[in-house]
Amino acid sequence: MTTFEELKSKKTPLAVVGLGYVGLPLAVALAEHFSVIGFDISDQRVKELSEGIERTGEVEPERLKAAPVEFTSDPKDLSRAGLVIVAVPTPIDANRRPEIRPVTGATRTVGQNMSKGTVVVYESTVYPGLTEEICVPILEQESGMEYGTDFFVGYSPERINPGDKVHTLESIIKVVAGQDEATADLLCKVYASVVKAGVHRASSIRVAEAAKVIENTQRDLNIALMNELAHIFDRMDIDTLEVLEAAGTKWNFLNFRPGLVGGHCIGVDPYYLTFKAEEMGFHPQVILAGRNINDHMGKWVAEKLIKKLIAEGCLIKGARIGVLGLTFKENVPDLRNTKVVDIIHELKEYGTEILVHDPLADKAEAVHEYGLTLSELSEFKDLDGLILAVSHEDYKKLDSKDLAACFRNPEHGVFFDLKGIRDKEDINAAGLKYWRI
Repeated sequence: MTTFEELKSKKTPLAVVGLGYVGLPLAVALAEHFSVIGFDISDQRVKELSEGIERTGEVEPERLKAAPVEFTSDPKDLSRAGLVIVAVPTPIDANRRPEIRPVTGATRTVGQNMSKGTVVVYESTVYPGLTEEICVPILEQESGMEYGTDFFVGYSPERINPGDKVHTLESIIKVVAGQDEATADLLCKVYASVVKAGVHRASSIRVAEAAKVIENTQRDLNIALMNELAHIFDRMDIDTLEVLEAAGTKWNFLNFRPGLVGGHCIGVDPYYLTFKAEEMGFHPQVILAGRNINDHMGKWVAEKLIKKLIAEGCLIKGARIGVLGLTFKENVPDLRNTKVVDIIHELKEYGTEILVHDPLADKAEAVHEYGLTLSELSEFKDLDGLILAVSHEDYKKLDSKDLAACFRNPEHGVFFDLKGIRDKEDINAAGLKYWRI
C-alpha cells in the first residue's frame, strides 16, 4: 500500500478524478502539501484550468494560478498516483433513480490505469454499500488485481456547499473511512493535512456512506415541513415568514425556511437512500412524502402567480412574466437540478411569455440544459408579473423603483419574492402586489 511518507515527500503523487465543485477545491488544497494530478474527462475543462480560468467560482483565480496541480485529461497519468480520489457527480435520472454511470465510468478509468498498491477513495454521494458492492468489483475486473491485497479502498464524503465562503473544505470536519485500519490511517493523515477542523473516523465505509446520504435527507425533510406549513398558512392568509420569526424566538426552534429545493445534493441524495431501501423491501414513507412536497413547489408557485394575475384583471394568455435568477441557489453559477425551471415550464403551459435573467448562469448551458435563452435585464419591460427566484447579490441592489419600472402597469403588477429578501411594505409602497412563500 502507498504510504503517507511517499505522498508527503512528493515521491508519489496523488490524483483527484473529477474537477468540478468538489474535486477542484480539493485538488488545489491538497497541492499545498502533496504532488497532485488533477484529472477530468473534459479537455475544455482541463484547458481552462491550466490557463487559470475557473467557472464555478469555488476557487479564487489567484489561488488557482498559484496551485502546482498537474491538470490532465489523459487517463494514463493516473498510473503514477499512489492515492486516487474520485469526486464525480452522482445525479438521478428522469425517473428519480440513481444515475451511477459517472461514478462507475470513473471507476473503470481508474481501474484500467492504476498501479499495484494504489488506494482509491470515493467522495461521491452514494447509497450505503455502493462503493464495496459495485465499485470494488469494477476495479478488480478492470485492473486484474485483488481487492485488499493489490489495491485498497476508502470513502470520505464531500461536504462542499457551493458559494459558501465560510463553511469551506478546510473548516468542515471530514468523515473518513477505510476498508481496514491501515487504509483509514492513511486517509486520516492525508485529509488532516488540509482540513483544519479535523477528521471523524467512521467505523466502516458503509457507515460513512450512510452518514453522507442522511445529512441532506434531514435538511430535505425539514424544508418539506416548512413548505407544507407555507401551503397551510397561505390558505389562512397568514405570512409564513412572520410565523417562523415568532416561533424562532424559542431557543430550540430549528431555523429552516420554505422554498425551492434544487441543486445536486438536497434534492437528489434522498433518492439514493430510498432506492436502496426499496431494493431491500422497505418503502420509506416519510422521506418520499417530503420529496413529493418539495418536488411540487415550482408548480404551486406558478399556479399561485396565475391566480394573483387573474385577480388583477390580467389576461393570462400572452401575459409577460419576468424571472430573476435561474441557478439553483444564490451567488453560484450552478444550474444543476434548478427548480426555477419547474416554475417556468408550468407558466409556459398557460400561454404566458417568459423572460429569464441570471447574471451568473452560463447562457450556452441554459440553452443546452433547459432550452432557455437568457435575456438582458434591460429587456424586462411591460411585465405583468415578476418573480425574484434567486437572491443573487446583484438583485439586492435593485430598489423598489427599479422593480416597478419593469411593469406595464405597476398598480396591477404582481411581484413574487420567493426568498423573502425584499421589504414587503417598500414593495407595496411602489404600487406592486407583494407575495412570498
